Amino acid sequence: MPPPRRLRLHAFFLFLLPVFLLLAARRPAAAAAALSPFALAKADATTIVCALLPSAASPLLVDLNCTAAGGDHARQETYPSSHPFAALAGGEDFLCAVGPSGERAGDVDMRWWDLSADGGSRSKRVYMGPPLRALSSGEYRVCGVLDSGELHCWRWRGLNISRDLRFVAAAVGHGFVCGILRGTPASIRCFGNDTVAVAGAPADGSFDVVAACRHRACALSTTGALKCWGRDPPRVDAAATGGYAALALGESGVCGLRTNFTIRCFGDGVAHPPAGLTRAQFLDVRAQGKAFCGVLMANYSLVCWGGAEFNATNRLVFGRVMPGPCVPMSSCQCGVLPGSANLCDAGRCVCVDCAFELNVARPSASLVPGKGGMSRRTMWIAIAAAAAAFLVFFAALQFALFLWCRRRRRRRRGNEQDTSGGAQQSLMPARLGSSRSRGPGSVVEHFTLDMLHAATDGFSDDSRIGTGSFGSVYRGTLPDGREVAIKRAEESAKASSSAARPARRRDRETAFTSELTALARTNHKNIVCLLGCCADSGERVLVYEYMANGTLHDQLHSRSPMAAAVSSWRGRLTIALGAARGMEYMHVYAVPPIIHRDVKSANILLDDAWTAKIADFGLSSVLDPSAGACAGSDDGAPQEPIYTGGTVGYMDPEYYRLQHLTDKSDVYSFGVVLLELMSGCRVVQRYAESVTPKNVVEFAVPHILADDVARVLDPRLPAPAPDEAEALAYVGYLAADCVGPVGCDRPSMTEVVDALERALAACGAAPLSRAGTGRRPVLSRSGTDQFDLTDTD
Repeated sequence: MPPPRRLRLHAFFLFLLPVFLLLAARRPAAAAAALSPFALAKADATTIVCALLPSAASPLLVDLNCTAAGGDHARQETYPSSHPFAALAGGEDFLCAVGPSGERAGDVDMRWWDLSADGGSRSKRVYMGPPLRALSSGEYRVCGVLDSGELHCWRWRGLNISRDLRFVAAAVGHGFVCGILRGTPASIRCFGNDTVAVAGAPADGSFDVVAACRHRACALSTTGALKCWGRDPPRVDAAATGGYAALALGESGVCGLRTNFTIRCFGDGVAHPPAGLTRAQFLDVRAQGKAFCGVLMANYSLVCWGGAEFNATNRLVFGRVMPGPCVPMSSCQCGVLPGSANLCDAGRCVCVDCAFELNVARPSASLVPGKGGMSRRTMWIAIAAAAAAFLVFFAALQFALFLWCRRRRRRRRGNEQDTSGGAQQSLMPARLGSSRSRGPGSVVEHFTLDMLHAATDGFSDDSRIGTGSFGSVYRGTLPDGREVAIKRAEESAKASSSAARPARRRDRETAFTSELTALARTNHKNIVCLLGCCADSGERVLVYEYMANGTLHDQLHSRSPMAAAVSSWRGRLTIALGAARGMEYMHVYAVPPIIHRDVKSANILLDDAWTAKIADFGLSSVLDPSAGACAGSDDGAPQEPIYTGGTVGYMDPEYYRLQHLTDKSDVYSFGVVLLELMSGCRVVQRYAESVTPKNVVEFAVPHILADDVARVLDPRLPAPAPDEAEALAYVGYLAADCVGPVGCDRPSMTEVVDALERALAACGAAPLSRAGTGRRPVLSRSGTDQFDLTDTD
């Protein structure tokens, strides 16, 4: 009987939800880069604005254009170049441009132009060497941070900076330079002969943005606080400093680029963005004197304001500039800036900065002064995007229909097997499609952040019940009375330093998407049920069914006295069997198959009926079913090498050593859980016969292989009855096989489930025989290579 139409629609939208969330998380965003495509300089008291413009001659080149502030900008000078510049910096009577070296592959050149009246227009090279990750200038000096973290300054005699220090950012003032040290905390160090600015630098704290102008500097901490020092630092409203990611410091104040791409300025007499630009979104902002300039996200135009140079009639300086340096697309961790691939060589683009908020809608072109409405090109892009979305939708619909048909065929085969009866009836539990294995629900709801705040009393510490792969877990009650567990990635834990911030955000997004994608496609009684999610306002929250009895780890190691379910050998084997069935479903019946990568007792949850459920899929990965993992085997195929993830003590040594992931890596972790259940020991602890801590595998497996399982069993439990002792010995050999050093020699999860079912049958906790003859099975101790089951009278 086919499922109801409503259920099919729910299943279809359930399948599409992870795709839509992933696309939303990758929506275009941008930020002020440490390497800027424009610069402001001074030449004989005149502000000069220079920018890298897309070249009409070739996509391999850019034009370096400079114009004097004021007037109608009719006179512009172009400095042609034979190689693509990527970043600019300007100061007193000079301009610097950095781009790939034409002489040595992998190196960069820095060229210097003298902008003074008698300086001419010729450039000279001041640096050729390893690439720069940041560039800053001030007065008549320029400093850069190499990829290695070394801070180099040019035209600055007598400056002494230790080569042992490593930096991630720098800012140059009048006679001093301040840099943010790499590491945790990311503190600030200043150098130079301006004693006030150098001595006034914050002695502690963690920072990720720094800016300087004349004899003062400002820095933004990783918590969003803005601190300024030096001579006459700008006054900042402390209550309004949160949510900034970049700074531009001028003579009269500081302007900050917020994480939503808007600009806000502080200080007495500082020039605020004019009325037409107050709500505009920017990619970058720079300052020189009292003037500020920024690149608009709408169409990559360069606009300026402030001082006497810029007013309502000459605010637009360049109609289109390069939004950032062109890099290979494969290097973009947080997305590609829209349209930037058309400005770069084939296969290259401008990346999104991970430090800024995601899911920010691109502004209308009407925010640009003098522009309005949708261009013809934009209209065609929108039409093409709609057509592509329709094709994706149609392909997803076909794939969902294919999955439904495949599951329907499996359900029919399962029903035929269940009704066959007699001696051929299998002892395996009901699986995919049966009522015994159906999960609590199959529709992922969308919860508002306000609803979740109310459910957890504002995510209070009193509601916190644990931690997960990407955040804290809270207990809450929804308005309809349902008790739920709510996992939230908290803002305070996302980044501890400027270097760690992008990686932490990427990890959070990856964990959120992995867990949502994995749980949205699973439906099994031994896998925790995902009820819904929330991705509003930059938050990443998942909502699950509440598990009243917590984790297996806490029941074994943190509860005294132990509950009845874990105080008997039959109870522990029942929990092990439930967890094994959930893992078998992931490996065999999920489409595509899933590798959990972090199986451990802390990720096995127990509901109010003590049913074991696998949880926390933040590190999960998808198996490629196209090839076998081992020669001559049909087991799950290996993954391409990925970053190693898991928990110490449970992690497969073969996977950790070779970074080659298969489903047998999960089998190893489950074998460690079996040893933990049998021994009651923590995974790593100090044993009586050892001085140093040992893994439970090192302790238990030698005794099991010596046929001395009794030395492994948890002394807190009563001595096993004869039938239980035989079953535990059998499970001990099973666990030893699971933690074997060679992945291909380990049993599959289907074999593990079979073995645990037979062990429980021997204990009398399951039907005594497959034929129902009343005979008790006798277990072979030959390991998982042979599953002998004989009948005795």
